[in-house]
Amino acid sequence: MDFRASERSEELGERLWAFMEEHVYPAEEIYESQRRECSGENHRQPPVMEEMKERAREQGLWNMFLPDPELGAGLSNSEYAPLAEILGRSHIASEACNCAAPDTGNMELLFQFASAEQRARWLAPLLDGEIRSAFAMTEPQAASSDATNISLSIAREGEEYVLNGRKWWISGVLHPHCRVMIVMGKSDARAERHRQQSMILVPLHTPGVRVLRGLGVFGYHDHEGHAEIVFEDVRVPASNLVGREGDGFAIAQARLGPGRIHHCMRSLGAAERALEAMCARAATRVTFGEPLASRANIQDWIAESRVEIEMARLLTLKAAWLMDTVGNRRARTEIAAIKVAAPNVALRVVDRAIQVHGGGGVSDDFPLAWMYAHLRTLRLADGPDEVHKMTIARRELAPHLARARGGGGGGDTLPGVRAGAER
Repeated sequence: MDFRASERSEELGERLWAFMEEHVYPAEEIYESQRRECSGENHRQPPVMEEMKERAREQGLWNMFLPDPELGAGLSNSEYAPLAEILGRSHIASEACNCAAPDTGNMELLFQFASAEQRARWLAPLLDGEIRSAFAMTEPQAASSDATNISLSIAREGEEYVLNGRKWWISGVLHPHCRVMIVMGKSDARAERHRQQSMILVPLHTPGVRVLRGLGVFGYHDHEGHAEIVFEDVRVPASNLVGREGDGFAIAQARLGPGRIHHCMRSLGAAERALEAMCARAATRVTFGEPLASRANIQDWIAESRVEIEMARLLTLKAAWLMDTVGNRRARTEIAAIKVAAPNVALRVVDRAIQVHGGGGVSDDFPLAWMYAHLRTLRLADGPDEVHKMTIARRELAPHLARARGGGGGGDTLPGVRAGAER
């Protein structure tokens, strides 16, 4: 495994660092001020965000996540990973570069599975940053860590599909530019368990779509929102179906792989910024006649944070490398592992930084409280820690259980991958 950045990735990284310093960091307070002014019943986009988006496009820092060279930057997972880390240092950077979730996953989904007509109507304006989107899977009445539990019905009636059900934690719906949702529901309850689900495009303002409320995260309400939505006899053309009936579960799994690389690297970017803040605070804050940096426990926190960030970064880069070289399916263990490791590492680093900042750390005078609240959600988003641990454990146990049953066992041995793990 060679983690040296490619020339293209390194060149984009240098430009992105400069963009962060020149445009993103100075805009953070302005964005929050404008967001408060824009919030209310009729959301509006903070003008500074549109200004940053223009600058990012001018500098070629646009759609960097998309591997297609005609529509995006043409980068592999390994090449994009360090750029995602840089973006993760600020909560406004990803949108400024049109690399924000859930749009990234939705654009990848549409790029891979949508019809030409669907791409023209929805993918093109998403790539241009003209609209935003949402991905509607999670439901309040179902344990959505198992996506086969979802119950929103997608029923064919002539040349239309009719949707009925309820979704929640649908990120992006309250963004003023959101225009479309990709909705996952149950189209055939009699089919094989993983063929019961389908995905369909639902314009946000379709009759019968009712946004009940925005859901706060530890008291924070994002500008783009995390909404609870009711679908009541929502009718959309049959041509809005993504792929074929029954493809929904497989499409969802394909969507989640690259997204987990993005999430994890952004988490580590936030952790790096928190570590920097912790060190700066420790060097300047004096207690009992000595700077905090002189205290052994503070030095332990700093050292532990550096070690943990490096380990999580290397694991994430390994997962990205495996996805590029042997495919998502054979990188399942590493993808599951990073989804457990990276958010937990980032949370520990931010928690230490909060402690070093004292009362200020839990206030909105610093970004640490916001970081913690949103990083904590990543232990649930795209599957809770426990599901990913179960995935890892099953693959570790598989050859041993096979041998115990007298069935032999073993598995492929990949370069840089420990032998014996089932893939």
